Amino acid sequence: MNSVEESIEVAVPLRTAYNQWTQFKTFPRFMSSVKEVEQLRPHLVRWVIGAGPVRREFTVEIVEQRPDSLVAWRCLDRWAGHRGEVSFRGLAPDRTEVVLRMRFEPHGVKGRVLARAGATPRAVRAELGRFKEFIEGLGQECGAWRGVVHHGHVQPLEPDPPRSRVAGWPVG
Repeated sequence: MNSVEESIEVAVPLRTAYNQWTQFKTFPRFMSSVKEVEQLRPHLVRWVIGAGPVRREFTVEIVEQRPDSLVAWRCLDRWAGHRGEVSFRGLAPDRTEVVLRMRFEPHGVKGRVLARAGATPRAVRAELGRFKEFIEGLGQECGAWRGVVHHGHVQPLEPDPPRSRVAGWPVG
């Protein structure tokens, strides 16, 4: 097993840093190893990563997500076996600490090669540095998903409004 933890301070408000991180489709714009991201569902994301001509695809499940605080995931593909989390902490009104933690439990040759290639503290630090440049260059997030995920289940943001038992009959 291989694990890595790195942190970086970004010069944007907490909400801005968190909101941008939830925009997974933008990751190829600033992470050199991420080639494509597809949001399959609010809690399922397909990733294509690679270096040079080598590409690998895997799906992750968001297992915990709390606005302005945490995004945690686990990989659903056994060969790429990893889990991780990114946490956010406001340091000042316009400064945020971003902490990325990942654990790799790769299976097979393909998984071990992937873990060695991408799990070095230096590589993670470099990717976080590119996130810093990206978000500070934008100055604001280019989208947001403020939903909550708990134990892999998307939680409703608001309770369902009251409904009449008679079709088309207003309530209230």
